[in-house]
Amino acid sequence: MQEILRRLEEKRAAARAGGGARRVQTQHDKGKLTARERLEVLLDEDSFEEWDMFVEHRCSDFGMTEQRVPGDGVVTGHGTVNGRPIFVFSQDFTVFGGSLSEPHAEKICKIMDKAMLVGAPVVGLNDSGGARIQEGVASLAGYAEVFQRNVLASGVVPQISLIMGPCAGGAVYSPAMTDFIFMVEDSSYMFVTGPDVVKTVTHEEVTLEELGGAGTHTTKSGVADRAFENDVEALLETRRFIDFLPGSNREPPPLRPTEDPIEREEPSLDTLVPSDPAKPYDMKELIEKVVDEGDFFELMPNYAGNIVIGLARLDSHTVGIVANQPMVLAGCLDIASSVKAARFVRFCDCFNIPIVTFVDVPGFLPGTAQEYGGIIKHGAKLLFAFAEATVPKVTLITRKAYGGAYDVMSSKHIRGDVNYAWPTAEIAVMGPKGAVEIIFRQDIGDAEKIEKRTEEYRAAFANPFIAASRGFIDDVIMPHGTRRRLCRALALLRGKELENPWKKHDNLPL
Repeated sequence: MQEILRRLEEKRAAARAGGGARRVQTQHDKGKLTARERLEVLLDEDSFEEWDMFVEHRCSDFGMTEQRVPGDGVVTGHGTVNGRPIFVFSQDFTVFGGSLSEPHAEKICKIMDKAMLVGAPVVGLNDSGGARIQEGVASLAGYAEVFQRNVLASGVVPQISLIMGPCAGGAVYSPAMTDFIFMVEDSSYMFVTGPDVVKTVTHEEVTLEELGGAGTHTTKSGVADRAFENDVEALLETRRFIDFLPGSNREPPPLRPTEDPIEREEPSLDTLVPSDPAKPYDMKELIEKVVDEGDFFELMPNYAGNIVIGLARLDSHTVGIVANQPMVLAGCLDIASSVKAARFVRFCDCFNIPIVTFVDVPGFLPGTAQEYGGIIKHGAKLLFAFAEATVPKVTLITRKAYGGAYDVMSSKHIRGDVNYAWPTAEIAVMGPKGAVEIIFRQDIGDAEKIEKRTEEYRAAFANPFIAASRGFIDDVIMPHGTRRRLCRALALLRGKELENPWKKHDNLPL
């Protein structure tokens, strides 16, 4: 018995040591935590239960028989975040560069299968050199097995990927199929082909950071949702983020009691919208002033800034926020913002998260670049997402809601449950000036007459009352009472039941 216990402890010690002290020090020198240190930050203290600590690779080619490390480059198991269970894998760059072998993949697949079975989120801490070359096609098969789990788990349990080192080649497609991707500045990279291959094939010279760094993917490509300064910040913010999410599609999001009163009024909102319709204002100010304790977890803040998305709470319950941002492109919808918001709306609908939409949209962005880029189909993604969603949907029009963009932004006509407007709202086919120049084209040369017609149009149509008279707006509310009205609407809708017609799956306009 003592001999078995001694061997057990030796195996545990070898697994905890990873690739050895020298490689651990190299990881620290790069400003990175080790796989196990990351789990200590992410999970509640003493909550981690490790699985498959003793798994080793089965490869015997290229001298691999003599190179076996218990755990095989990935730490897997389950633990809790603020008392709620999650499943997690953390790739260990100190062991074979975190490369994925067949057993490495099997460990990841096991926790993903179990997460779907019990209904708990999966968090992947990615830090890997890619497929283990010595294993050939077996490692590629391992990746495909993980990909299949990503697809099956999609919409069943939340999946979050933290890119905390290199992630290249086929390895990027697993994070790409998860719900959210967080990166670490200056130490994490994602790309299908690295700088050397790019140079060989296209003769472009590009650095790792320019090609696939956190800055690139949070500002240019939109692949990543957030970037954080270092490992610790990324892990702590992930803990905060998980707090907003349900464990699975079978349960509501967690309730987080607050001392922020539902009836709280915000007098400053009465003057938020400028009297000049061409002057912008910051929609984030409205969001932060109405949600519980001003706590708003924004996603993709540096990409497609003309729309704002993120998670917050109202009356202690998680809500998804979608809001036009007049500070960027006047709040117009374009390709990037439509896709950004559509994916978020679909996530909320998957996981029983009510959607609150703040509308100030003058229309879709015009121009050849948008048309050639497929704005018609990409804009339809957002329309499709809102129309398909069956979760509670509460909409507030603060100022402009023009043309097709009015329809798209969770209007009453695509099953918006409760639709409010501020007195400053302008709901029309288009802005007064453009409308008058079409209706009274014969008067375009007469500036005085056009100005008079514009004022007439503004008085007749640039207000919320025509829409309200048709029942398209449920009420015109005072801005200072917005929090109270939103909380009451969401409380009313908590028991909502709505099902779409049976189908194998929809055919989103991809």
